[in-house]
Amino acid sequence: MAPFSFFTVASRNPPTLLISIGPGVGEREGTVKDTLTNIREIGEYVINMVSEPLGEAMHRSSANVGPQKNEFELAGVTPKPCKSVDVPAVLEAPIAFELKLDRIIPVGGDNLVLGIVERVQLDSAAYAGNYKTAMDNWKPLANLADDFARLTSAFPLGPGKR
Repeated sequence: MAPFSFFTVASRNPPTLLISIGPGVGEREGTVKDTLTNIREIGEYVINMVSEPLGEAMHRSSANVGPQKNEFELAGVTPKPCKSVDVPAVLEAPIAFELKLDRIIPVGGDNLVLGIVERVQLDSAAYAGNYKTAMDNWKPLANLADDFARLTSAFPLGPGKR
């Protein structure tokens, strides 16, 4: 578990997500982050979407701790077995993507990690149908360069939209 602010869709077909992992910071400066080491070694990982109620737990999981520390315990969240990968998701997360590593691309001092989505765990209250989430129900939390923001209700733009 670790919070990442650089996260996006890289491809729709195959469904691929991208996270950017930089080097260790603070007292772990100059090291490789455990998340990158684990993804390289295991080849599987989970991206858990953070809701407002999980904000404090997500923040606790960002602590610079060694690989021997259980970050689920540190954050106070529950590991949930996955169906497509052999690593756990966060039970309390409204959305979790189970991924298999596609490739790691070094860019400057960071690494772009591309993962193929094998399965999506989705709380039914978070799903609005038609491949959209019910943002008002799961209250996603946005990371804005060490500040955090609540997202307000979604609204459409363009002609013929309401």
